[in-house]
Amino acid sequence: MVDDTNNNDQNAGQTSGLGRRDFVALSVAAGLAGPAGAADLKVVMTDVEIKTPDGTCDAAFIHPASDSHPGVIIWTDAFGLRPSFREMGKRLAAQGYSVLVPNPFYRVGKAPFFVDASKVDFAKDRDKINPLMASIGADGAVEKDAPAFIAFLDKQKQVNKSKKVGTQGYCMGGALVVRTAAAVPDRVGAGASFHGGGLVTDQKNSPHLLAPKIKAKMYFGIAANDDMRQPDAKVKLKEAFDAAGNPAEIEVYHESQHGWCVPDMPPGQNGPIYNKPDAEKAWAKLTVLYKSALA
Repeated sequence: MVDDTNNNDQNAGQTSGLGRRDFVALSVAAGLAGPAGAADLKVVMTDVEIKTPDGTCDAAFIHPASDSHPGVIIWTDAFGLRPSFREMGKRLAAQGYSVLVPNPFYRVGKAPFFVDASKVDFAKDRDKINPLMASIGADGAVEKDAPAFIAFLDKQKQVNKSKKVGTQGYCMGGALVVRTAAAVPDRVGAGASFHGGGLVTDQKNSPHLLAPKIKAKMYFGIAANDDMRQPDAKVKLKEAFDAAGNPAEIEVYHESQHGWCVPDMPPGQNGPIYNKPDAEKAWAKLTVLYKSALA
């Protein structure tokens, strides 16, 4: 389903495109009480290393302190594994998931490449960022990494192997989610892309063309400016997943720019990119997806 509606009656402090009553109901259904609530589980975070066909990937493994839980892989944006994504992993783990946040650029070096992305100067750092993205964007990279990451999760006592694995990604990570779901279709039960880049291209390796290989329930949250630049992408995504017999939920966040979910995203030309109300809406959508699909 494509949700391309625009709700302009939101005031400050409300979620764009979602009424307060609806958002509260959705949050309750998702088990959310805002940031770290009394019901959150105690979590443990460990730095780990994972062997892959291309080397050793450093990663953060974050899980509840007791019992076993569905595994989740978080794919970062172009600034890589850093404190903001560790915090995201901790928040998700506190809701009952065993979370792996890999360094997607391990082929180049160990994380972090950036500690605080809000201080990135694209004019100065572009030559550093491009090779990082190219290392994980290369054909076959995710197809090697995703099975290794899931194999790692399945070996951990904190991961319930009877449950499907989830994966979520941001910016460049959105395409990596699609490729992960296609690479390990029998284990990945849910995938969520937020302001994903390069989901629909004119190349033969475009991620949307992988839809026939994917069994996971998929959600795509699209930024307003991404939709403006490529308005047909949401249509092609819908058509691809519909044709595969696995309809995806596709939603345009009309009040948010590319990167709106990540707190330390560098500011844009018109001010801050991070949009907390829409980021909370996206988080609620994610949690509902995982609760319904990771069974």
